[in-house]
Amino acid sequence: MILSMTAFARREASLAAGVLAWELRSVNSRYLEVAVRLPEELRGVEMRARELIAGRLGRGKVEAGLRMQAVAAAGAPLELDEGVLRQLLDAAAAVQRLSGSAEPLRAIDYLRWPGAVRATPLDMEGLASAALALLDEALEELVAMRTREGERLAGLIRQRLDAMRAIVSQVRAIVPETVAAHRERLKARLAEVRQELDANRLEQEIVLFATRSDVAEELDRLATHIEEVGGALKRGGQVGRRLDFLMQEFNREANTLGSKAVDIRMTNAAVELKVLIEQMREQVQNIE
Repeated sequence: MILSMTAFARREASLAAGVLAWELRSVNSRYLEVAVRLPEELRGVEMRARELIAGRLGRGKVEAGLRMQAVAAAGAPLELDEGVLRQLLDAAAAVQRLSGSAEPLRAIDYLRWPGAVRATPLDMEGLASAALALLDEALEELVAMRTREGERLAGLIRQRLDAMRAIVSQVRAIVPETVAAHRERLKARLAEVRQELDANRLEQEIVLFATRSDVAEELDRLATHIEEVGGALKRGGQVGRRLDFLMQEFNREANTLGSKAVDIRMTNAAVELKVLIEQMREQVQNIE
């Protein structure tokens, strides 16, 4: 299974204490880089969140953000601060004694006083467990998207590998033609200057030319690298770094092939190979 490093996932859950929502974004990176943003109430889960992410992802720059929208729990009993209420009652009685005409406070007035009613404390342990469980679901969605994108990238790379195989086969086929064509060109040049044709000298020139323009080793290495890339895609896993290295090797052989080219068809083949290699390299940059 090939995984892309580019993906997005969002998971939301409604709880008695409010709504939790994770958003995960990942892009390509040489290593695993994780940034976690949490509400102040749930700062304590950051380390466990990082461990969860590292357990599911191998490479990529990952941004994980958790949002919490707290709501009042329906039907939750009110908790009154009796100490504050007694102080209010004493103060209200004192005001009435002093003024003689002050209206007594209503019950709603007492309840509106800051601190008279305490909010029901949040179940932080339950919230933390719910947040981590929701993160696990979001990671599942993220990995699924990375898998789909990874298979798409693998398909694109396989298409380029097939094109490279065809080019390597074409170059192998024209190599004998280039040697034969060079032999004829040498004969023609010697005939033009009307020099006596030295058969031994001619053969030496042919051998020297064949040696300098021998691309069999480059073609063999290209063929080997093509199979290695195909094998890595088939095995799957974290193959991004290996594929990146093979792209460098592809470039090395294509450059050498171009430098040895003595035929316009070989030159064009080297250019086409480099185009295909660059296209694959762009895809490989996103593979985990």
